[in-house]
Amino acid sequence: MVDVRSMKVDCSGFGFISASAGSEYPLAVASARKFLLAHCVKFAAAVALLLSSVNAGLAKDWTIDPAHSSAEFSIRHMMVSNVRGGFSNIKGEINYDEKDLNKTHVRATIDVSTINTKEPARDEHLRSPEFFDVSKFPTMTFESKKAIAKGPRKFQLEGDLTLHGVSKLVTLDVETSPEIKDMKGNERIGATATGKINRKDFGITYNKILDGGGVALGEEIPIVLEIEASKPKL
Repeated sequence: MVDVRSMKVDCSGFGFISASAGSEYPLAVASARKFLLAHCVKFAAAVALLLSSVNAGLAKDWTIDPAHSSAEFSIRHMMVSNVRGGFSNIKGEINYDEKDLNKTHVRATIDVSTINTKEPARDEHLRSPEFFDVSKFPTMTFESKKAIAKGPRKFQLEGDLTLHGVSKLVTLDVETSPEIKDMKGNERIGATATGKINRKDFGITYNKILDGGGVALGEEIPIVLEIEASKPKL
């Protein structure tokens, strides 16, 4: 197999034809030079186009599939149990190159109003100004800054999480699936990302002191993102 990324085309040699041939058949030589040089330039342009296509293909642009993606969290309640919840309607773009993580970039948006803890009254409270204040801050966003390799299809992703009007640097541990093709021929890839944030860092400070000591709600929030992304067939 030929690695086209190493191909180079040098057309300078087509300007040379022996002096004797040039003196005996000046018109033919001039025509031959012009013909060869023109076709060499065309070939070089074709190679350059091929190279740009190959390099562009290494870092693939994926679109997050909201129907098959979720963001989940848990919070300590009354210091005795964990309450779990999640968000849906995750949208965004992923540029991912497994062989060169410097080209990896993620930008995602989550609709905060989709919060679901399986208790409607609690969810309404979480949407209120005492917590997420969704009327003022309807979305949270994540934009990556750096990816650090940690093993085959594993890396740490650092980026800015903007939540409740506050942006903070967070780190996610990411593991990706192999790429596959679905029934329609579209490319698909999956990823699981885990991390922790402190809700007080984002200005979400609501709490109550328990009679026996301690607080009603924990501050450190473990998060898990299950992401599926697709790329249309060419």
